[in-house]
Parts: sequence; C-alpha cells; structure tokens
Amino acid sequence: MANEASKQFVDAVTAAAQNYADTLSAAAGSAAHAASGGAIDPFVFRLAIFVMAVFVGYYVVWSVTPALHTPLMSVTNAISSVIVVGALLSVGVDASTPGDDGPLWARIFGFIALILACVNIFGGFLVTERMLSMYKKKG
Repeated sequence: MANEASKQFVDAVTAAAQNYADTLSAAAGSAAHAASGGAIDPFVFRLAIFVMAVFVGYYVVWSVTPALHTPLMSVTNAISSVIVVGALLSVGVDASTPGDDGPLWARIFGFIALILACVNIFGGFLVTERMLSMYKKKG
C-alpha cells in the first residue's frame, strides 16, 4: 500500500513539474511572439535561447582556471546525475497499462540522454581522479 502511495506521489510530482516547465516555455514563447507583433515564432525564440546557452556555457567552461577544474567537474557530475534521473523518467514505461507507453521518440531520446549522461559521469570521475593525483606527492 505504501509502495502504491509513493508511486502516486512520484507521478503527481512528475506531472506537476512537466506542467510547470511546459507552462513556462509556452509563456516565454508567447510573450516573445506577442512582443514582436507576431514576427518571432515561439520555436525560433526557444532555439535562440538554446544557442545562447551553448555559447555562454562554452565561454564559461574555457575561461575556468586549472585550479578550479576539479570542483567544476564535480558540479558537472552532479548535473549529469540529475540528467540521468530525467532520462530514466523519460525511458521508463508503465508496463501495467498496455498501450500507454508514451511517445516512442521521447523514449529514444531519453535512452540516448541516459547513455551520454552515464558516459559523462564516468569520464568526469576519471578526469577528477587524474587531476587529484597530480597534486599527490610522489614517493
């Protein structure tokens, strides 16, 4: 009984988070569309945000000093672990309800995200271990 209640709670929280994210992205796209008098498509607005995030991330990561590399890798591993949780939610299907597995493309992208995040976490731990071994005394 407790397992069913916890499953219902997780389902409710997941649905609420997805609804909140959908509402925010729809509101931002609609606001840009309305502010520009219909000249900016919401997809273009979201794509522009993604492109800006890529550039900001690139310049932030490459401007980090070597002394801060190990803490940055630790934070990256933590972010990747959150991505793993989201990918597992995307890939996971409810086998008790036949035919209600969700969109196939969502499960495929979720599986790809799961694999890439796991590789990122593993590589991050290897790099962190190598960086920390550089500070150890030899001998």
